[in-house]
Amino acid sequence: MSWVALSLHVCHIYYFRGSQMELIIGVSVPVSQQKVMRRSQHARKETEFLRLKRTRLGLDDFESLKVIGRGAFGEVRLVQKKDTGHIYAMKILRKADMLEKEQVAHIRAERDILVEADGAWVVKMFYSFQDKRNLYLIMEFLPGGDMMTLLMKKDTLSEEATQFYIAETVLAIDSIHQLGFIHRDIKPDNLLLDSRGHVKLSDFGLCTGLKKAHRTEFYRNLTHNPPSDFSFQNMNSKRKAETWKKNRRQLAYSTVGTPDYIAPEVFLQTGYNKLCDWWSLGVIMYEMLIGYPPFCSETPQETYRKVMNWKETLVFPPEVPISERAKDLILRYCNDAENRVGAVSVEEMKSHAFFEPVDWEHIRERPAAISIEIKSIDDTSNFDEFPESDILQPVSNVTEPDKSKDWVFLNYTYKRFEGLTQRGTIPTYMKAGKA
Repeated sequence: MSWVALSLHVCHIYYFRGSQMELIIGVSVPVSQQKVMRRSQHARKETEFLRLKRTRLGLDDFESLKVIGRGAFGEVRLVQKKDTGHIYAMKILRKADMLEKEQVAHIRAERDILVEADGAWVVKMFYSFQDKRNLYLIMEFLPGGDMMTLLMKKDTLSEEATQFYIAETVLAIDSIHQLGFIHRDIKPDNLLLDSRGHVKLSDFGLCTGLKKAHRTEFYRNLTHNPPSDFSFQNMNSKRKAETWKKNRRQLAYSTVGTPDYIAPEVFLQTGYNKLCDWWSLGVIMYEMLIGYPPFCSETPQETYRKVMNWKETLVFPPEVPISERAKDLILRYCNDAENRVGAVSVEEMKSHAFFEPVDWEHIRERPAAISIEIKSIDDTSNFDEFPESDILQPVSNVTEPDKSKDWVFLNYTYKRFEGLTQRGTIPTYMKAGKA
């Protein structure tokens, strides 16, 4: 082989058409030319990075398209970044509410874990910033909606579909545990679905580091109220499911929320660890198969009472048959912490009979159990409809908060140097059902 031949190298050249990356195979490019191309790309990225670093992001950099979520402390909007056309989900939190409800530690925890947890199983955060009135988290938009909405559309899920979603959530929870975090608020609302129907964890407002102490008084008021006289005991499963779904959204958007998914040791506040997240997963699994969670009641206070007395209240309705292996796994999740599945290792959990057919290594590359119909990357058809609000009114019209308290939001700003797919037709490789 001549020295001329040695100086050539067959390489893969990629180019972009819209949001898709395509490959030209077998193009011969001299090594020297490859080096020039790499230097040029590096210089261009460095220029972009420095420009981003200097840029002071604010509300004016985004166009609000639609409200896609609303909660006790703010809302989530679909937005488009004006200079790039990239689509994001913007979480907006009112500072006054954060201060009044003593949620500063919670929102700080959420921001911190979204910065640290940069993986396939956690919703990605790109930017965070603030103004006089609000805090803003700019996150990837997942057009599949959330598990709460999916469960409300279905009466129950099949065991095969339940197996898929619970298995993916196992991997998602384990990924944040490996970072040293407990989520502490695992519930269907916080399991988002991407464009292919795969699970990502979100809403880390109650997330706590294993080595950090965050406030746990959020639920304490539940212990100070007598239980309700109303009981679901005389209802059949269909009526229970209907009643649960009727009240579910109101609970999701209230300041109290729903304690249905919270482990009893979290309520006791005498100490808990990451095993509390596996209890929550057991409650979700029960809801997927039965149609409502095991401790649902008319009031949060009654639900709290049932959770604390779970050995008597966790029962399976005979009119909704499920397999013995599914029942066994639920009972191993919803158990005393020291006997809970996962107490030994996550591998112990993965080897349970219910997960026998699961390909743990490749589950995210396989088609989801339920395909998601997405027309474009900014399709919001899998989200509820919400009326507009005044949360984004111009700051000049807002009474400034007490500046002596505003220091608690220092160093909230964050920028991630990468983008998302642009608004428009969804790329072929992201369509539902594609591996």
